[in-house]
Amino acid sequence: MAPELVGPVWRTLPWRALAAAGTLGLLVAATPLVTGGEPAPWQTLLLLRGVALIGALGLAFLLDDPARHLTAPLPTPRPVRQALRVVLVAPLAALWWTAVLLLTPSASRPPVGGVTLEAAAVGVLALAAAALAVRLTDEARPGPFVASSLLLTAVLAPLLAPEGWALFVQGDDPRWSAGHDRWAVLAVAAAVVGALCGPEPLGRGGRRIPGAGAPV
Repeated sequence: MAPELVGPVWRTLPWRALAAAGTLGLLVAATPLVTGGEPAPWQTLLLLRGVALIGALGLAFLLDDPARHLTAPLPTPRPVRQALRVVLVAPLAALWWTAVLLLTPSASRPPVGGVTLEAAAVGVLALAAAALAVRLTDEARPGPFVASSLLLTAVLAPLLAPEGWALFVQGDDPRWSAGHDRWAVLAVAAAVVGALCGPEPLGRGGRRIPGAGAPV
């Protein structure tokens, strides 16, 4: 039934949040090009990390579904519906990130593979947090809470992360490769958490909305 869901799911995607995050990210990435500045490598890396965070804040809204209480009893399980949302947005996110990289000055651009891994990990973290919020709450639109939590985590992470993890080092730091091994582990762990949060909790399908004639 997944192909039949493509149209309905596409129409219910949070396009405003995604478009706002995408547009803001492109504007930030284009700042050196517009101003004619020549940022240092550490400045370009910081810029790209900021843009990656902006994109992740948009993804925090991806699982918002105003009709979630009506779709709970559908024969198509929630993990399939959530996966379809991710699949529909993933190509657009990849094109967006490619444009972001092309907008940054090539002379000071950090290693593309590493910074792309960071962006992917942050995006997966946002999706995992959204899936966790959907799993643990009855909120149809947990996106604002997830986005604010992600933003707070982004502020605290560089301060609280162990120095040995080397998650936020510069491109010429000898620990760059080791740090990105940890980014990869973080991305996989977040993906596992997101997948585990997909199924509806037992018993949730038995409740009734006041005035409704069917369990939701």
